[in-house]
Amino acid sequence: MPDRWIYHFGDGSADGGRGDADLLGGKGANLAEMVSIGVPVPPGFTITTEACRGFLASGTWPEGLDAEIDAHVALLEEQTGRTFGAAPDPLLVSVRSGAAASMPGMMDTILNLGLNDDTVRALAAAAEDERFAWDAYRRFVQMYADVVLGAPARSFEARLREGRERLGVATDADLTADELRAVTADFLALASRTGHPVPADPRAQLRGAVEAVFRSWNNERARSYRRVARIPDDLGTAVSVMAMVFGNLGPTSGTGVAFTRDPSTGERRLFGEFLVNAQGEDVVAGTRDPLALDGMADALPEAYDALRSVARTLEEHYGDAQDIEFTVERGHLYLLQTRTAKRTAAAAVRIAVEMVDEGVLDRAAALRRVDPAQLDQLLHPRLDPDADARALASGLPASPGAVAGRIVLTADAAVAWKERGEDVVLVREETSPEDFEGMVASRGILTARGGMTSHAAVVARGLGRCCVAGAGGVVVSEGEDRVEIGGRAFVAGDWITLDGSSGAIYAGRVPTTDPEPSEHFERLMAWADETRRLRVRANADTPADARRALEFGAEGIGLCRTEHMFFEGERIDTVREMILAADDDARQAALDRLLPMQREDFAAIFRAMDGLPVTVRLLDPPLHEFLPREAVDIEALADRLGLPADDVRQRLGRLREANPMLGHRGVRLGTTFPAISRMQARALFEAALDAAGEGVTVLPEVMIPLVAVAEELRRQVRLVREVAEEIMTARGLRVPYLVGTMIELPRAALTAHEIAGEAEFFSFGTNDLTQTTFGLSRDDAGTFLPYYVEHGLLPDDPFRTIDPEGVGELVRIAVERGRRGRPDLKIGVCGEHGGDPRSVAFFHDVGLDYVSCSPFRVPAARLAAARARLADCRGG
Repeated sequence: MPDRWIYHFGDGSADGGRGDADLLGGKGANLAEMVSIGVPVPPGFTITTEACRGFLASGTWPEGLDAEIDAHVALLEEQTGRTFGAAPDPLLVSVRSGAAASMPGMMDTILNLGLNDDTVRALAAAAEDERFAWDAYRRFVQMYADVVLGAPARSFEARLREGRERLGVATDADLTADELRAVTADFLALASRTGHPVPADPRAQLRGAVEAVFRSWNNERARSYRRVARIPDDLGTAVSVMAMVFGNLGPTSGTGVAFTRDPSTGERRLFGEFLVNAQGEDVVAGTRDPLALDGMADALPEAYDALRSVARTLEEHYGDAQDIEFTVERGHLYLLQTRTAKRTAAAAVRIAVEMVDEGVLDRAAALRRVDPAQLDQLLHPRLDPDADARALASGLPASPGAVAGRIVLTADAAVAWKERGEDVVLVREETSPEDFEGMVASRGILTARGGMTSHAAVVARGLGRCCVAGAGGVVVSEGEDRVEIGGRAFVAGDWITLDGSSGAIYAGRVPTTDPEPSEHFERLMAWADETRRLRVRANADTPADARRALEFGAEGIGLCRTEHMFFEGERIDTVREMILAADDDARQAALDRLLPMQREDFAAIFRAMDGLPVTVRLLDPPLHEFLPREAVDIEALADRLGLPADDVRQRLGRLREANPMLGHRGVRLGTTFPAISRMQARALFEAALDAAGEGVTVLPEVMIPLVAVAEELRRQVRLVREVAEEIMTARGLRVPYLVGTMIELPRAALTAHEIAGEAEFFSFGTNDLTQTTFGLSRDDAGTFLPYYVEHGLLPDDPFRTIDPEGVGELVRIAVERGRRGRPDLKIGVCGEHGGDPRSVAFFHDVGLDYVSCSPFRVPAARLAAARARLADCRGG
C-alpha cells in the first residue's frame, strides 16, 4: 500500500508538481506547480490515481483514506478560516476529476459541496445578496443528484425551465431568493426519488463525491474518449478537492476561460470568454452568452491585468500555449486550472514555429510539439471563394475547415447515418459529453448555443472536426427531426455546408477548393526534412496523384497500382476482352491494344516525378474484379465480343473464386499468363525511354507482388529483364532500374534471405501482410474489429496501426534476413500504415529506408519520421 493517498497544495507550498501527472493527474500536478511558482490558486488537496485504481479494482474504500481526508480538510479550515459543514462561515469545496491525459468534460465535477439546510442560511447571512447562497445550493443539489445519485440531469433542467415559465422570468438570474429556495426544495425532493437523498453531512457528501468521480473514469463517454484519443484504460483519475471561490458575488466577480494564444489560428494574443457575476459552468455550458475576454478589461481592469501577467508566466514556464480556467472573487484573481491548450492543426504549427522565433523552443522541441496526425486538418478543402452561395446564418468559427453533410439531430443518428456511408453534420442546441460518439461520427458540428470555449468548440478542435457554435439563427426541434436556419426549415437528411473558419452556414453542398499550406507549415516541414532519416514516398496511380504527392513533399512513388489504370472507359472493355479471350492470339491482340494506353500513363508519371524513383507494381488483383456483375453489363460485353450472353456467363462463372484474396492474383497471374507481365514490362520500359529521350531523369522500380517462394520471383525477374534488355538494346538508350518484390505473405517474410537473392528491393504490403497474419479479411473484419478494440482484445485496429508483436515481428525478421541475403537491399513499406504516425515510428526503428502512403498523408509521415529520429537521439 502506498505511504500516502493525498498531496496538499496551497498557501505558498505544494507536494508534487508538473512531473507527477501519473500520480496526481494533469489537473492536480498543474495546481501544485502553479502554487510553487507563485500563481494564485485556492488551497486544496489531491487524492491520487493510486487510490482510484485501488477503489475500482476492489470496490472498497482505500484503507486510511478517510483519516487523510479528515486531516487535509482540517488544514483547509485552518488556511481559509472557515469550517467545513458549520456556521458562521462555512467552508465549501469543489471536487474535480483529473487524469494524467487531458479528457475535457469526460468525467465528473461537483461544486459548492458542503451546503445543507443549515450552512446555506449561514452563507446567505454572510452574503450581500442571499440569492447567491440559494443559487449555490440549487446548483450543488443538481450536480450531486446527477453525478453521485444518478438522477437524470435533464429532469432538473426541465423543472427549472418550467419554474421560470410559471413565474414569467427569462433567466435564472431573474429568480428571487425565495423562488430559488423553493427551487432548491423541489430539487431535493426530486433527488430523493433515486432512493438516496442528498446527505446533509458534508463529510458524507465528500465521500460520495470522491467515489462518484472515481467511478466516472469508467463511464461510457470517458471510455469512448479514451478509445478515440488512444488513452490507456488503466491509468485512473485523481480527484482534486479545492476551497471554493465564487465568481457570482456581484459586479466585481466573474469567471472565464482563457487561452494564452488563439487556439484556432495560433495568433499570440490572450483569447477566451468571460462572464460577470457567474460560476464556471455558466461559461463552458453555454447557458449564458459570454463576453469576449477583451471585455473583461473594461469590467474588471485590475483582474484583467493580473490575468495577462499570469498568462505570460504560465506560457514561459510551461513552454507552450495554456488553457486557463479562472475565477475573480470580489476583484481577486484565482486560477482553478491550467493545461496544455488544445488547438487546431493550423494553430499548432504556427505556435510551434513562432515559439522557435521567440526563443522559447528549439527546432527539435517544435517538431515534438506538433502531432503528425493533426496535419491532416491542413490538407483538406475549403469553401470555393468563387462559389455562388449566400449564408443563411452564422455563428462563431469554433473549429476551421469546410464540410458538407446531411443534417442529423442526435448522436445516435449521427452514428447510424455514418455506418450507412453518409456524411453528416450534427446539429444540436448545445452539445454535452453524451454526444461524443456522435461528434466523432460527424464531419461537422453546428450548435445554436455556446461560445468559443463551449463543449462543442473544445471537443471539435481536439477531434479536428469543423464546428460552428452559438449560431443564433438556428432553432433546433429535436423531437420533430427538424431545424430552422436563418428562418428556413430543414429536416433530418437535408444537406448543409459549414465554414468553420468564418462561422457561416449554407444550404446544400457548396463547392470547395484545395488548401494552400502556410509559411509556418512550410518551415516546420523543412525542419522535419532536415531531421528525419526515413524517406517518404507516395502511393500514386495517375499523373494527377503524382503531382499532388510532389506538392505535399513526396520523394518518389512507392506504389503505382497498375490495375487502377484499367478501370476507365474503353480500357476496362479491352481488359475484359483479354481475360475472356478464347485463345492466346485473341489474348495477345487485346494486350497489344492495352500496351499504348499503359505506356502513355507511365510516361506521364515519369515526367511528373523527374529525378525521383517510381515503383510500379505489376497487375495484382484477381481477374474477376475486372468483370461485370450486372445482367445489362454482361449482355453489353457479350455484344462487344460477338458471343452469346450465356457463353459469357459460363466463362465468368469459371473465373469466380471462393477466396480471391488468396487466389489467382499477383505473381501467380504473371506466372500462368506471362504475356500480361511481358506487356506491362514493355509499356513501362518504352515509357521510361520515351521520357528519358525528352531529358527526364527516370528511375523505374518494377515490383512483383504476392511472392511466396523465391522461384516465383526468379522467373518473373528473368522475364522483366529480358524485356528491358530487348527494348534498351533496340533503342540504343539505357536507364537504371531495379526489380524487387512486395513482401505481403508470412512465408515471404520468413524466407526473405532466399527471396533477397532475386530482389533488389523489398516493399512491405502491410495491408495484405496483416490480413494473412491475422487470418482475416479487411473487408469483413469491420463487423467485429471495433468490438475487439473496444473490449481490449486488441490495442488498436491492426489495419490502422501496425501490430508490432505479430505483423511487426514478421517485418523485423524479413528486414534482418533480407539484408543477410543482400546487404545493400533497399526496403520500404507501401501499405497505408506508411502514413500512420505510430507505425512510421516502428518502421524507423526496424531500419526501413522509406515509407509510402497516400498523398494527403505524406506531410504527417514526414513529421512522424522526424519525431522518430529525435526519439532515437533522445534515447541515445
